[in-house]
Amino acid sequence: MKRRWLHRKQSTDTQDISQTPLHNSPISNKLAENERALREVFTDCSDVVIRTFKVRGEALALVIYVDGLCNVATLDEAVLKPILYQGTPQGLGRLHHLGQILKDELVSISNTAVAHTLGDVITGVVEARIAILVNGETSAIIAELKAWESRSVEEPSAEVSIRGPREGFTETIRVNTSLLRRKVRNANLKMELVVIGEVSHTDVIVTYINGIVNESILEEVRTRLKRIKIDGVLDSGYIEEFIEDSPYSPFPQIQDTERPDVVIAGLLEGKIAIMVDGSPSVLLAPFTFWSGFEAAEDYYERFLYATFIRWMRFLLLNMALFLPSLYVAVTTFHPQLIPANLLLSFAAAREQSPFPAVVEALLMEFIFEGLREAGIRLPKAVGSAVSIVGALVIGQAAVQAGLISAPMVIVVATTGIASFAVPRYSLGIAYRMLRFPMLLLAGSLGFYGIVAGALAILIHQVNLRSFGVPYLSPLGPQIARNLQNVLLRPPLWSMNKRPALIANEESTRIPKGQKPGPKR
Repeated sequence: MKRRWLHRKQSTDTQDISQTPLHNSPISNKLAENERALREVFTDCSDVVIRTFKVRGEALALVIYVDGLCNVATLDEAVLKPILYQGTPQGLGRLHHLGQILKDELVSISNTAVAHTLGDVITGVVEARIAILVNGETSAIIAELKAWESRSVEEPSAEVSIRGPREGFTETIRVNTSLLRRKVRNANLKMELVVIGEVSHTDVIVTYINGIVNESILEEVRTRLKRIKIDGVLDSGYIEEFIEDSPYSPFPQIQDTERPDVVIAGLLEGKIAIMVDGSPSVLLAPFTFWSGFEAAEDYYERFLYATFIRWMRFLLLNMALFLPSLYVAVTTFHPQLIPANLLLSFAAAREQSPFPAVVEALLMEFIFEGLREAGIRLPKAVGSAVSIVGALVIGQAAVQAGLISAPMVIVVATTGIASFAVPRYSLGIAYRMLRFPMLLLAGSLGFYGIVAGALAILIHQVNLRSFGVPYLSPLGPQIARNLQNVLLRPPLWSMNKRPALIANEESTRIPKGQKPGPKR
């Protein structure tokens, strides 16, 4: 059965510069006038193909499409060939309503619609559809023939998993939606379409599972998306900056992922996914601090292994933030806390260094971050080699030259390794940024500065929200039934309830009484 596609209009609150006076004009019954108007709109558009032809010598027709966005082979086989060579079926008489005849009888394309204004035709063409206009008729046929080159489904390089699915999102939004539909075969998986971008007209899809999602959070997501006014959207990062709660906070309030299994896991918890056409990164909201410690394989491995690794991540994250500051504070203000032998070793190592410990730390941290960024931007073949060789050469040369002490190189290297253990890249960046002010506080106030900085971070996190959900929940505020999934990964058979404040309170995830054991 053939379906109609709905013409999607931009909000009238702001002026759309892509609109022309012809957009609201009705289609003329004179094909020459329609052709002249369309050629005027698509002036200097070399990729837009406008072709006129005759049908049995009785009526002129016109087809218009964008070369590279439409399947030309299907266009020739399903549209042009039947019209040019087969003509109208016998017994239909004269061509009084050729548009309807083409739509119902000759055009063998499932998704077609009838347009009555030039604006509908123009919109259909730029959205990778073909338009057919016929002389003597005031309507046009719009047919779905999208086809363009796209990247194949492959494992995301930034979210490598030891165990679990190896597929990732691509830049084609319909491929991404199909990956989700294949995993959740349920009509309650909803996908609402929103068009954002006054010029780009980018498709944005809000995905959730009806009956599980928290309706108040869903309505807040809709409201924030509707008030976005921007000329174009090139990636999901554009959307993220417009809908987050605290734009000046260093901590991410929305999760981004390229893995369909991570998105489905979030949807089953009551979260909402936001997909942007042209971007492989999907946004998940709400996002809490504890979600940043979760990796995809946490729920594929046995819960004992996942719990141990989760504790390791938490300790390494604290090392990434506090280790350089602790070293600077101890060696500068509190040497009495160091054992005598270790203190003598530190003193001997720092004897030739001309800089205070805090300057050493800031210098080495800056060099390490520079090497890390250079390794990311360079080609893969040399990126990792530059990072490793550069760190070894610069560190060894700095120690031999007496500019940096050997213990400081060890501390900075350990800190860098610890920062890589955070599964969420955006959360790791936040702690990498905060390491520098913590170093300044430690270098000026010692332990008092570290405590003051830690309290400031904690107070900020307690007051932070993600779509109204407290950032530290379920620890702050404390929700007893969800505490087990903070630093512990409980067995799947014991995770009976979905996260409070995120999902619908009445939804039950796993019925009780499924603990495995020998048959009694």
